Amino acid sequence: MAKAVRLKDIADRIGVSTVTVSKALSGQKGMSEELREKINALANDMGYVPSVSRKQDYVSKSYTLGVLISENYMGAYSSFYTRMHQQVSQIAMDKGCFTMLEVISVSNEKNKVIPRLVEDKKIDGIIVVGKLDHEYLETIKRESGIPMVFLDFCYHTGDEDAVVSDSYNGAYCLTNYLFDKGHRNIAFVGTILYSGAITDRYLGYNKSLMEHGEPFRLDWIIPDRDLEKGVIDVNKYFELPEEMPTAFVCNCDLTASMLIRKLNEKGYRVPDDISVVGYDNYLFPGMCDIKLTTYAVDSYEMGRNAVLNLIRKVSGERYRQGIMILEGHMIEGESVKEFK
Repeated sequence: MAKAVRLKDIADRIGVSTVTVSKALSGQKGMSEELREKINALANDMGYVPSVSRKQDYVSKSYTLGVLISENYMGAYSSFYTRMHQQVSQIAMDKGCFTMLEVISVSNEKNKVIPRLVEDKKIDGIIVVGKLDHEYLETIKRESGIPMVFLDFCYHTGDEDAVVSDSYNGAYCLTNYLFDKGHRNIAFVGTILYSGAITDRYLGYNKSLMEHGEPFRLDWIIPDRDLEKGVIDVNKYFELPEEMPTAFVCNCDLTASMLIRKLNEKGYRVPDDISVVGYDNYLFPGMCDIKLTTYAVDSYEMGRNAVLNLIRKVSGERYRQGIMILEGHMIEGESVKEFK
């Protein structure tokens, strides 16, 4: 029989006191969020269980987790959320749980139709991947009482549990990178207010402009999608300004790839004439002829935290409540050229 993992085992591995480990695992204050997440991740990897009774529960219980995704995110090229769903399913399976996917139609979302998985009482918890209408989610929560965790979006209501990427800092870093490459005239591509992530990325871009003394220009804020449904349409949107910038910060890699295609059609070469950066580090194969400079989102780690938090929430254990923000990192590609 494997030896039970003790608090001291975790403390020795990470180089902190057992008191610090205990506080981190019980959700108490007194440390950085980075250290707390590191301790929790190590505890999970080592198989630590808080008590005998909880260990028995963990071994004997297998939960069924519902995954809800809007049909708006399941188009031919919207593969980022497809990958996220696959990762969530694998992580859940590794933890002895199963997942069931339901794609929410625009009509059902609008008319507040309760998902079949919820109606049939087939699931113990819900992970919502990508933005769904707030009132719709409140209806599900109110009528079902099923524990819920949001993945890659949040509404900042104060009582929700969510795991999101650090969109604000990511776009800020990307814009700073362009300034470091000599660019001063930088535009933003994305429909502001469609989602919290796009808005945060715009705000990160804008912060960089302010710090570099560059003025805000309305004509350099370029929508890429429908504000209601979020459908990216290169023919309807992506209107290039009369006075062109030397670089574009795009809210996602899919938008960046479509922008590059439009720039090529207008006779511009990327990166020789204009530089472009994306966000996510995920693009449907064949969508772009050059490797994008982008900000990588750690979708696996986001999914892992969402699954673990939901399992703990369902089982009644302590978990990381509220909104968890995970950092990513920049990846240099071939879509940026130094401006002289």
